[in-house]
Amino acid sequence: MAGLVSRLYRGEVNVDFVGRQKLWYGLSAFLLVVSIAGLVVNGLNLGVEFKGGSVFSFKASSAAIEDVRDTFVEAGVHETIVQTTNNGWRVTTESLPAEQVTAVQKAVAGEFGLKQTDVTLQVIGASWGGQVADKAVIGLIVFMLAIILYLTMAFEWKMALAAIVALIHDLVITAGVYAWSGFEVTPATLLGFLTILGYSLYDAVVVFDMIKEVTAKLGTTSKITYTQAANDALNHTLIRSLNTTLVAILPVAAILFIGTTLFGAGTLKDLSLALFVGMLVGTYSSLCVATPLLVTLKEREPRYQAIARRLASTGGGSGAKAARQPVAAGAAKATTTDDKRKKK
Repeated sequence: MAGLVSRLYRGEVNVDFVGRQKLWYGLSAFLLVVSIAGLVVNGLNLGVEFKGGSVFSFKASSAAIEDVRDTFVEAGVHETIVQTTNNGWRVTTESLPAEQVTAVQKAVAGEFGLKQTDVTLQVIGASWGGQVADKAVIGLIVFMLAIILYLTMAFEWKMALAAIVALIHDLVITAGVYAWSGFEVTPATLLGFLTILGYSLYDAVVVFDMIKEVTAKLGTTSKITYTQAANDALNHTLIRSLNTTLVAILPVAAILFIGTTLFGAGTLKDLSLALFVGMLVGTYSSLCVATPLLVTLKEREPRYQAIARRLASTGGGSGAKAARQPVAAGAAKATTTDDKRKKK
């Protein structure tokens, strides 16, 4: 494993990402079906900010989660989400009538030896969460339109389409993880969703910029097809993508797996899960979804179809092998020079 990583960093490994597009399409289709099934069957566990409810806060250092939950259930509460915070306990319930709120406060105070006034209540209506969701949707639409416009002007509309498909792919799979895991969806989660869009797009733009640079030199006498050139460009940016993901995901993983476990960072947990899943899926989609989809669209152009037909008619052996071998900078020029010398 260490040897493979070392060869990867030295540029001695050339992965045929584009050539395995059926594998990636199949994997993505499976993940999307599972995610959509989770959204249909389980739905999203919306937080109190979206569906409304009551939030009780109190301090009881000797209490356990089971004790707190049992106390609320015995008081007639049907839905309870128990969380520990730096200030004690935070219990979220469904919307309760005034008389039941009083009964719950008395039950908690009696169980843990507190005053009734020590059990504070915060009532949250669903309208506030609805406003946050509406603004998030508007922000998402504006973001998508801005991205389409930018990529179309900086590159071309086919790259814009491939990037948008990858972004939607990332959003659906991340939402599916929330549906199957039962993690609560809060306003912080929406911020995480919007953040991963920018991260996923950054990775795709880096790859597309290299593809644009490499494929700009393809002509009627090219030794490789658009597919092979795009795969070569993708391998040139592979280490950059992996390094960026690794550096970005380590602190997020620390928040998700260590911060929430040891320090009870509830709000950060809602944000960090979206970032953690989104970064992993975003890296995968930029390498295995966006680029193969772009190649599928570009190979339909007459210019690149002519190159592919010419190479196929002449055997295309050198071009096919080149896609599977590590290609250093200037390798294409060196190959052309060697061919001329052989002819002489």
